[in-house]
Amino acid sequence: MDSSQNETSTAGVAESESKHRLKRGLHARHLMMIAIGGSIGTGLFVASGATISQAGPGGALLAYALMGGMVFLLMQSLGEMAAYMPVAGSFQTYASRFVSPSFGFAIGWNYWFNWAITVAAELVAAALVMKYWLPDTPAWVWSALFLSILFLLNYLSARAFGEGEFWFAAIKVITVIVFLIVGVAMILGILGGKSPGFSNWTTGEAPFVNGFSGILAVFMIAGFSFQGTELVGVAAGESEDPEKNIPKAIHTVFYRIMLFYIGAIAVIGFLIPYTNPNLLDSDVDAISISPFTMVFENAGVLAAATVMNAVILTSILSAGNSGLYASTRMLYALAHEGIAPAFFGKVNKRGVPVNALLATTAVGATCFAVSLVGTGTAYTWLVNVSGLSGFIAWLGIAWSHLNFRKAFLKQGHSLEELPFAARWYPLGPIVALGLCLFVVLGQNYEALFFKFDIWQILASYIGLPFFFLLWIGHRVVTKQKAVPLEQADLSRENQLRF
Repeated sequence: MDSSQNETSTAGVAESESKHRLKRGLHARHLMMIAIGGSIGTGLFVASGATISQAGPGGALLAYALMGGMVFLLMQSLGEMAAYMPVAGSFQTYASRFVSPSFGFAIGWNYWFNWAITVAAELVAAALVMKYWLPDTPAWVWSALFLSILFLLNYLSARAFGEGEFWFAAIKVITVIVFLIVGVAMILGILGGKSPGFSNWTTGEAPFVNGFSGILAVFMIAGFSFQGTELVGVAAGESEDPEKNIPKAIHTVFYRIMLFYIGAIAVIGFLIPYTNPNLLDSDVDAISISPFTMVFENAGVLAAATVMNAVILTSILSAGNSGLYASTRMLYALAHEGIAPAFFGKVNKRGVPVNALLATTAVGATCFAVSLVGTGTAYTWLVNVSGLSGFIAWLGIAWSHLNFRKAFLKQGHSLEELPFAARWYPLGPIVALGLCLFVVLGQNYEALFFKFDIWQILASYIGLPFFFLLWIGHRVVTKQKAVPLEQADLSRENQLRF
């Protein structure tokens, strides 16, 4: 074969591979906002009041601090693997390589389904928020419009998604910063009249309400609030200079999220007594009594409810945008792992896996349509199935990291080769693994251990048998066993393909 034929062959291979490659178009600022945007949403803006009502200001702070510590350990584990092996499959790929192919299969499909359902849930929530302004417009109109916007952002390119998420998240971040500044000014008596001082921390049962059970209940809620921080691992597959940007995002994002959550809950605890009945209402259609709205109104901010309604709408769109991106990339990665149809692994000239995007959008739209049929019972069960998926993914991160580090050293590598080494190994992933198991089992501990209410147990834990069915079913069909650490795949040459 002459040189011209060689060049033609090489060009053909390159062209063929380009059809299956994502493009690294996400900057460090995109990664930071993707992680922040994934974890700051209605859980902070609306439901934070209910946590203070349940556990008191001190109990809520303690619960969120403990959950934040667990998330820090998980992000350390994810950061070590993602900086060394930045692939779109992220923890699904790591689970397949370092635990077992069957565990990775279950993690991947479980996570894809979780975010596809989340897209539908956000469409429902967005329609509820729009009723504040235009109550007579049918919900499906708004949901269809918002789904079209999210699809377009994801269809254009990874950078278009990143820019959309950057500005969605920036609105949330600015709102929280303004809230903290206004709140501190009110605590000091500069705004909103006389300072309440520490009165709301000493009234009634405060600062700890309902004892350990109150803290435990909020600990579970906090887990759902922090879900989404792992999105930085999925986005690593399209990050520019991942060895540098992933560790940077892991460090800065965690501390900012903790500042926002801990700071906001402290401000609410100082300014609103836990006995305020409005704190118990955590629905997205009750914006006027969101704790953020109440604080802004007490400070004299005009049209506080309207402003917070707009902020919460952007939060919902941000979550839907991230969900559509994450589930699309996971389906793309599953195709490259050979556990989803191959055509989901193809990308267009802009590096977007359009087939995976179309399939995920269709599933999200179908699930939303199910929510409109009858009493919505089928949709509720779909949401329940996906409810534990985020925690299961966290379990997979911790377990995979334990095995990754062992395999890395056992195969003759040294820690100096890692772009980022997690702190406190192996204690970090072990503690995170244990706490994740605790959170999963404790979702409805009263129904499980005390009342044994079978319907409540099914509603809370239906996601677990769904996951185990995937895991065990794949194991039985393929007969693939756990990966020996000496044979774990640590290769990095194909990472750009994912």
